[in-house]
Formats: sequence, structure tokens, C-alpha cells
Amino acid sequence: MTRLTRYVLRQSFGVTMFITLGLTAAIWLIGSLRLIDFVVNRGVGLKIFGELSILTLPQWLAIVLPVALVIAVIFTYNKLTADSELIVMRATGLSQFGLAAPGMAMALIGTAMMLSLTLYLLPASKNEFKDLQFRIRNQFTSVLLQDGQFNTVSDTLTVYVRARDANGELLGLLIQDTRDPARPVTLTAERGAIVQTETAPRVLMLNGTRQTYNTARGELQVLSFERNTLDLGDFRDAPGARQLQPDERYVGDLFAPSDADTIDQVMRTRLTVEGHQRLLAPLYCISFTLVGLACLLTGELNRRGQGRRLLVAFSLVLVLQATDIGFNNLSNRAPLAIILMYLNVIVPSVISTYLVLRPRAFRRRPIVLASVGATV
Repeated sequence: MTRLTRYVLRQSFGVTMFITLGLTAAIWLIGSLRLIDFVVNRGVGLKIFGELSILTLPQWLAIVLPVALVIAVIFTYNKLTADSELIVMRATGLSQFGLAAPGMAMALIGTAMMLSLTLYLLPASKNEFKDLQFRIRNQFTSVLLQDGQFNTVSDTLTVYVRARDANGELLGLLIQDTRDPARPVTLTAERGAIVQTETAPRVLMLNGTRQTYNTARGELQVLSFERNTLDLGDFRDAPGARQLQPDERYVGDLFAPSDADTIDQVMRTRLTVEGHQRLLAPLYCISFTLVGLACLLTGELNRRGQGRRLLVAFSLVLVLQATDIGFNNLSNRAPLAIILMYLNVIVPSVISTYLVLRPRAFRRRPIVLASVGATV
């Protein structure tokens, strides 16, 4: 690696890290706002909120990194052109490959980082995030303590809590229990609390009524009570009952799912498309970078400004990103469209590589001899 290559690579790497960290931090903060619900409505602590926020970082980083990489490469090469440094490098005999080498090296570094994200960090963080989210949503102490709204615990149980005092006591309870469709039960109570027992959580209710409606006879039975309990063990989701989604599976489990006997054809197609997308996502670091280099290194260099080339480069990257999303959605409906996902990466890369590395054609300009009026 020549000194000039290291010089350009060092600048590109610094700009890439700055843009990646800046964009990731901005998107991460915005995305974390959606998790405020777990703190406000579900009563989880700031520690759990911090864990959930950190687990979303690989997801945002995988989205930002290819875009940040191409922005950094385009910015660096445009700056080198504006400062006439690229012109001097070319005048010293540096070939097109030598000029493009730092950008290509950055693309390979970005690809290696994306591979670590898509093959391991992304599914691992997604799985841990959804497991933690699943556990929070199945803690009745957090689910039921949402004041002023009807809380659907399951298809057969709905709980309403009017308010909650400073000691955590529930005020104004209304519970609709339809586990037995022939005898639905409505419970009301002035006060109550959730009690954790060794077997299952229970709702302790004080000073209320129990209304049981016999649908066969059309009779309503009303029973007043001073103390009553409702066992919630039947409503707790069993551990491991959650089916793994495509974004939280490793690549091997996407192409050969361990639960193949329990998934339908639609889910199998989603897994296959996700598997191919995981393999293709790192390659966009190379494709985007090559497109940017093709726009900035081909043709005559103009240090007074390359606004048109910059616009073309960013427009092409935007189009490639949009078509990638479109082909991904299409592949979930028509699996043969997976071929288009690969072409969307390969074709721009091949064309850009040819434009960057093809021999430059120099046109021999006529030399005018003013003294004799002759032209050579």
C-alpha cells in the first residue's frame, strides 16, 4: 500500500466513522422514544429500558453503515478534487486503480463489518430484544397496572383499572372472564391488588360483586363478596411458546429452519428471502462505493465543482436502495424475484468497476505554431 493510498484511506475511514456514529446516534435516540411505553405504562425500570435501547443498536447500525460509507467516500474524493490533490496524484502517474484503491479498501472494511452484523450480532440482538420484550409483556404486574384503559390480557380476559394509589393498590376494578363461554363472569371490586404466589399470580379483590350469566337458561346470578381472588395462571404464556421471527434467526436457521414441521409455506418463503437478504446486505457496501467512485473518477476532473456528478451518485444510490426494498417485498410474494435481488447488487457493481478501471482514452490535441501559422 503506497503512502498516497494510506493518506486517502485514513481520511475516508475518519469521515466514515464520524458519519456512522452521528447517524446511528440520531436514529437510535429517535427509535428509543418508542420504548418509553415500557417505562410509562408497564412500570419497568430505567435499567430494562437501557437494555432494550442498546439491543436495538445493531439494527440501526446495519441500516446506516452502507449509506454512511458511500457518503464518506464521495465526500473524501470530492474534497481531494476540490483541493487539486486528486489531480496531482493523477499527474504523478497514479493509475485509476490506484486512485480507486482507498475507496475499495473502505468498501471491503465495511463489508466485513456488515457480515459480522448480519450473520451474528443482528439476529442475536433481535432475539434477546424480543425475548426481553416477551417477558415484560407477560408480567401481569406490569400489564395490569395500566390505569384508565381496558387491558386485554388474553382472548378470554379483559381487565380495567380506574386508578392506582401510591402503595400500588388498585382502585375500581372491572374484570371480564370468558374462559367458559357458556357462563361468562364479570367481577367488580372497590379495591384490589396483584399477589405473586408460588404457582401463579392472582388478583385479590375486596368489596365487590361477581356476576355470572348462564347463556343456556338466560339467567344472571349476582354474588356480593368482601374478599375474592382470580387465578391468572391459565393466562400466562408458556416459556418457549413464542415463534422465532425471520429477523431473529441465524442464517443457517433461515435456510434450514429447526421448526420446519410447524411453519407454513408463507413463513418458509419469508425465511428464505430473509436469508438471501442477510447475504446480500454486506455486498451493498461494495456496490454503493463502486457507484460513487464511478461517478467521481470517470471523465475529466474539475476542481471548481462536481455538483452534477454528486447529484448523479446520490441519486443512483437512492434508486438502488429503493429497488432493494421493492425486490425484497416482491420476493415474499414471488420467490423467483430473489434473482432480481442479486442482480440489483451485481449489475451496478460490474458496470461501475468497468467504468472505473477501464483505460483512459487521451485525445491528441493539435499543436498550433503561431510563428509560421502551421498546425502539427
